[in-house]
Amino acid sequence: MTNRITAQQQLILNSIKLFVRQKLSHDFSGHDMAHIERVVKLAEKILNDQPQADAFIVLMSAYLHDVIDEKVVEDVDKAIIELRDYLQLLKITTNEINAIFAIIENMSYRKNLLQKNELSLEGQIVQDADRLDAIGAIGIGRTFYYGGNKHNIMHDPNIPPRTKLNEDNYKQPNTVINHFYEKLFLLKDIMNTDTAKRIAEQRHKILVEFVNQFEQEWLNND
Repeated sequence: MTNRITAQQQLILNSIKLFVRQKLSHDFSGHDMAHIERVVKLAEKILNDQPQADAFIVLMSAYLHDVIDEKVVEDVDKAIIELRDYLQLLKITTNEINAIFAIIENMSYRKNLLQKNELSLEGQIVQDADRLDAIGAIGIGRTFYYGGNKHNIMHDPNIPPRTKLNEDNYKQPNTVINHFYEKLFLLKDIMNTDTAKRIAEQRHKILVEFVNQFEQEWLNND
């Protein structure tokens, strides 16, 4: 990977990592720096199988994908302005800045509910990496962590999962277990890259096994 990143780009990435760490230092929703670092590592793994992708754009976007997310920041418009100013200060080209924003503003699951946004190859890689961190054992932990942070109840068999989601009702409170049916179980089949599809297979099985066991225990049928 290092041979695809110049020395100057590595210095910028080091600065970006510190910037993101500071921005997410008070996050308790599962979108903290540990999540970011896992997404970066997953993006690097996918990049190994995508030699034509711009590694700098991928890694920059992987680091920055949550710093303008409404789940994390109170004022999205202010966060966008601040991030653009910081990237310009680092002497990143206008084309690179636009490429990064095209990814981080359009890659979220919510933004793709009604119509899939066309992402660059670099965007598809970052999207896959982020979605992989939402499934598997870590994904289970993050789901309950986020649900608790938002004061959502764990489970209510009388509240069925929603089948028609849009950007507005996606943000409305629901049970933690319903989130598995409404989103997490669907991620395996919408991965972009072959590498992510392969990783997602095992992580998806962990989700299904967990929810099956959870629901059995809830009904005392274990």
